[in-house]
Amino acid sequence: MKRTPIQVLLLVCCLATLLLAGCARRGDVIGQAAAKEKNAPDLAAVRAIAEEGFIYGLPIVMNYAVVYENAVDRTSGQYKGPIGTLYNEARVFTYEDTTVVTPNSDTPYSFVFMDLRAEPFVISVPAVEKRRYYSVQLVDGNVFNYGYIGSRATGNGPGDYLVAGPDWKGEVPAGIKKVFRSSTQFSMGLFRTQLFDAKDMPNVVKVQAGYKARPLSAYLGKPAPAALPLPAFPKIDKELVKVDFFEYLDFALQFAPAGPEEAAIREKLARIGVGPGKTFDFKDLSLAHKAEVLLGMKDGAAKVDGKVGAIGAEIDGWRLASAFGDRAFYHGDWLLRAAAAKAGIYGNDAVEAVYPMAKTLADGEPLDGGKHDYAITFAPGQLPPVNAFWSITMYDGKTQLLVKNPIGRYLVNSPMLPQLRRNPDGSLTMYIQKDRPAGNKAANWLPAPDGPIYLVMRLYWPKTQAPSILPVGSGDWQPPAIVKTR
Repeated sequence: MKRTPIQVLLLVCCLATLLLAGCARRGDVIGQAAAKEKNAPDLAAVRAIAEEGFIYGLPIVMNYAVVYENAVDRTSGQYKGPIGTLYNEARVFTYEDTTVVTPNSDTPYSFVFMDLRAEPFVISVPAVEKRRYYSVQLVDGNVFNYGYIGSRATGNGPGDYLVAGPDWKGEVPAGIKKVFRSSTQFSMGLFRTQLFDAKDMPNVVKVQAGYKARPLSAYLGKPAPAALPLPAFPKIDKELVKVDFFEYLDFALQFAPAGPEEAAIREKLARIGVGPGKTFDFKDLSLAHKAEVLLGMKDGAAKVDGKVGAIGAEIDGWRLASAFGDRAFYHGDWLLRAAAAKAGIYGNDAVEAVYPMAKTLADGEPLDGGKHDYAITFAPGQLPPVNAFWSITMYDGKTQLLVKNPIGRYLVNSPMLPQLRRNPDGSLTMYIQKDRPAGNKAANWLPAPDGPIYLVMRLYWPKTQAPSILPVGSGDWQPPAIVKTR
């Protein structure tokens, strides 16, 4: 889009105020490249590369921020433990948990962030009672779901599973049930253990005590290979990422060998100094290049936001999509991957869980707890068809975080069914409003914020036989419409 001289002047003045205070330029790295290389990008190309690079890199940088807050920065308030250590949460998430958007408040989490450079890790799980759902989602630095352990994928019996990095070529020892291959050298295991109610927490803790994650050498009882020192993880926060986005991407990509479908975008990023072995530094850019980089990122962010609202199919105000998977699933569709991460990073593959999401009524009117009350009614015999459990979780429509409320209820789920009140015809109605409903309706109250609402339904281990929500968007079961009651 062509900009007027006044627009350019205002942009440059804003950038100069924001970016140059206290920052000494050490030369224009892109400009220097232009003097040496015939194919160095001009300003228009810089903006286009920045846009595409932002879309490609957004999930990678989001993931890095999670790793940094949870496993590097001991002062973050979200710190769980050092890389290589399994950490168990003996609780569910609340409004105070702000590291990831749309956090799950159904299942206590366990985490392990694995350094796979020197050797693989072995994840061991205990026998888990048959009625209790659990899963171990393996997610790498590319935010690919590259494997699952748990009720659906491997059953509830005990087992040892090997997680290897992209370059490992060792021998698989006896006793290992399956090998999973991460596409990056740092990776994460995300454990979910079903909680039936508050009194059930000690039982969840017992299951969590049986989870183990250890280097292969420790599993075998052999000497460990020479340890590689951890890299100097750059500090990241919401302010730094605004101007240092590509520095973080630069850092992360050194641990992520490119797949075949990444060749084109990696080549483009290299033209502006981003990639393994590169030294992109935003402070080194001229004001003109800074402007184009930031404008490109803004363009990319707008495309991601647009994609979030267009993934899958919309049915009665609910957005149904299958947006999470492995490398083969995305097949180079970086916009889908970015939109999936923006909607709720670390979502499951559809076979593991489906996430109908709603911000509006069926007619497109935005949900707003400050203006209206709402209800959702499941017809008799039409509860969500799952092998494990389902839930409806309330989030603030602005932040996508859980909503503080007077009864500490962030969701309604199937384990709560005995406490919920049915209608005379056997149907089940949930009341979604900021104020407590009168009388018996309070038992089915899902407290809403005094403002925009974001509802997420979680359907764990969806059934494949009819009625089913699968395939997502065209299954014969659909979530009921949200209706306005006031």
